[in-house]
Amino acid sequence: MTEKVEAIKAFTQIGFDRLGRVTKDLKSEQLDWKYCKEANTIRWILTHISQELHVYIPRVISGDKEYMPQGWPEDYVGNKSYSLEKIMGDLEKGKAGLMEGLDTLTDASLAEEIDFFGGKRKREYAVMLLISEILHHEGQIAAILGVKKRMKGE
Repeated sequence: MTEKVEAIKAFTQIGFDRLGRVTKDLKSEQLDWKYCKEANTIRWILTHISQELHVYIPRVISGDKEYMPQGWPEDYVGNKSYSLEKIMGDLEKGKAGLMEGLDTLTDASLAEEIDFFGGKRKREYAVMLLISEILHHEGQIAAILGVKKRMKGE
């Protein structure tokens, strides 16, 4: 594994560690909490992260922009029929797949130009942008939980 890939994996692990801390004591009844009626729920955020891990990041790593895991549901993001246990299990599987996928990258493959949202980008940029979503959304969940806690006077 190259130093660059090792650094990307370390950054990824930081994101997963933070996500793990914020969701460690998450309860099923908190899945549909949100800031306001226009905002996304914790359920939506977690399933969005999972979809990125299972669909979009593998597309970027493999270069196959049509990649779709077998059996992946079109209505996954925000699906209210999924339990907290299923969502968290899917996140763990996605994490394992991401870490394995990162092991396949080389400095040369990271430097390759790929089709990405809005045009051509180096694979390294696309990978890092998508991985940064873990941290971005972890912060959203932490904020939702924190605001609810403060509103209750805790």
